[in-house]
This record gives sequence, structure tokens and C-alpha cells, in this order.
Amino acid sequence: MEIRTHQCIDAAICGHPLHVDSGYSRIELLTSSVMAADRSGLVHGGFIFGLADYAAMIAVNHPNVVLGAADVKFLKPVRVGETVVAEARVEEVQGKKNWVAVSVMIDREIVFQGMFTCFVPEKHVLDAN
Repeated sequence: MEIRTHQCIDAAICGHPLHVDSGYSRIELLTSSVMAADRSGLVHGGFIFGLADYAAMIAVNHPNVVLGAADVKFLKPVRVGETVVAEARVEEVQGKKNWVAVSVMIDREIVFQGMFTCFVPEKHVLDAN
């Protein structure tokens, strides 16, 4: 399935799509040293959130989709060099509002979970007209 949104995302920081289907996405991210929060190699949570957000956007897969809210839990730490995989599934749609469940895993062990509220406005949020 063609990806219709967030086409300028840098895969090195937000992940590489492995599978995209209607209402579903699976994205992989190899964490790197630039993502380290400290000398122990702990990956900053913002990179994991970015991966999950990207997965949610692609699950909705509309050119105008934007994030409105997220309720997330960081369950386990991620270390530099680990590969994380996000799976996102649209759970419910009401008009322009989509609720997308996202899990991020390392070898099928969940390290992050969230519910993302995504909106699909009629025009791009930066369109002035």
C-alpha cells in the first residue's frame, strides 16, 4: 500500500516502514548513538515517541493527518543499538477523529504503549486559506 502522509520523514530518526495496510502499520527503527540520553546508552524517550507517532500517522495514512493527543506509557528502557518495532492499528474512527493503538517492541517484548488521537482535517494544518 502506498504511503500518503509524512513523506519527508527521516527514517534514521523515525523509522522505516515494514508493512502498511488499511488502518495498520509496522515501522522499524535501529537506535543509534545520536539518540543517547546519557553515557550508559539509554535512548531518549522522544525518539521512541517519534517512532510511535510516525506509526500512528501511517496507520491513518491520509495526507492531512495530524496528532491531537497521546496517552502513553514507557514500560522498559531502550539501549543504543537495539532495534525497536512499532505496530499501529486504527481502533476507532468518528468523523475526522481516529484513535490509534500503538505498541513498540524489542523482540516481541513491549517497551512502550500508547493511544494516539489523530485528526484528519479537510486541508493541511499549515494551509492559510
